[in-house]
Amino acid sequence: MRKHSEFLWYIPNDVRAGHRGDSAVDNHNSLDTLTSHARALEEHGWQGALIGTGWGRPDTFTVAASLAARTTTFEPLIAIRPGYWRPANFASAAATLDHLTGGRVRINIVSGKDDLAAYGDSECDQAHRYARTKEFMRLVRRLWTEENVTAGGDHFRVADSTVVPRIEARGDRRHPKFYFGGASEAAERVAATEADVQLFWGEPLEGVRERIGRLKGLSRDLDRDLPPLEFGLRITTLVRDTTDEAWADAEAKVAEMARSKGAGWHDHQRVLAVGQQRLLSLYERGDVLDDNLYTAPGRFGGGGAGTTWLVGSAADVARSLRKYQDLGITHFVLSDTPYLSEIKRQGDQLLPLLRG
Repeated sequence: MRKHSEFLWYIPNDVRAGHRGDSAVDNHNSLDTLTSHARALEEHGWQGALIGTGWGRPDTFTVAASLAARTTTFEPLIAIRPGYWRPANFASAAATLDHLTGGRVRINIVSGKDDLAAYGDSECDQAHRYARTKEFMRLVRRLWTEENVTAGGDHFRVADSTVVPRIEARGDRRHPKFYFGGASEAAERVAATEADVQLFWGEPLEGVRERIGRLKGLSRDLDRDLPPLEFGLRITTLVRDTTDEAWADAEAKVAEMARSKGAGWHDHQRVLAVGQQRLLSLYERGDVLDDNLYTAPGRFGGGGAGTTWLVGSAADVARSLRKYQDLGITHFVLSDTPYLSEIKRQGDQLLPLLRG
């Protein structure tokens, strides 16, 4: 029997129109437009959406708070960076939003490189970045669950710190979940001890199986003192009414990517992290892996979740996603463009097959 799974979408949060082939409409990132996406997610069966982050994008926490205020069940998965935030400041902001929304906050911790100097941080080596991230996550969790916290680490210090309002425990949920990505050895050691959910990009099943096994082993070896690590998949799902229609549209999109040299798609390629390198190498093994994992987008500029796509009818894509569920994936962050129409299509056609 499969464990209960959660299904989220993606809100790009980009000042430029046409992200990954989205409709380039006026006011694409206005509050009204973004709210229409969040409300459509509520109406079509989704629990919420990942909201992207990065210097040069609108501030993610502000966007998330604004959308939460205009919705009733929408759960923002808020991407944030240690260094951009300090632990006590972030813990207080997140606790406040969690209180105001009745427990709808989720957090995605991002440690990959960015234009750090632009917002007052400094580019640092991988070991430093992940050591700081580990300390950040541990301290924020303490601030959410303990009072009068005093801590002095290599990167952050607080004295007699109590965050208010206090986060209300809701069943097994003691605080917002920490989602975390990264495929390097340093990233996996942080995930194994500090994350609640490890997110994978759209790798073939065997690669995901291998990584889940390795992370479970690391959790044991590193004496994880938190509930068992959960696993998630962030991937593009190109769903159409028929298999043939889906593949025709997928190939047409890739042809346009090739023509435009990936314009609007390669927002994860400026700095190639280990996980992105793994994805970009997949097309060397073939344009289609497993049953319907399309790797050709990576050949022509797709980055991040746009590097590989699951392509097919709703039944085809559901069958593939269920195979990831069988490996232990319980959190799914899906997307395709145009974002708004695909929220509705996949919410109505795909989600019922995955929840049945």
